[in-house]
Amino acid sequence: MSWTETYHCDVCGKAQGDATGDWWLAWMGTTAGEPGSEGEPMLKMTGWNQTLSHAAEVRHLCGARCAQTLMDRWMSVSGS
Repeated sequence: MSWTETYHCDVCGKAQGDATGDWWLAWMGTTAGEPGSEGEPMLKMTGWNQTLSHAAEVRHLCGARCAQTLMDRWMSVSGS
């Protein structure tokens, strides 16, 4: 028995087809910062990786436009 995984872009909702070349993964977190401080917000992005795509905290992005949109939204929230 075989099964198919379907991913959707967390920005625009586009379903991922067979080609993953333009797809990206993103995580939001916090840097270590100075001792005694809370650290700074951090956004990490990497090209598509099937294993990493299963992580609960990962965001799936269908291309550069949605990656830029996510970064813009993150900067608006994290910069305030």
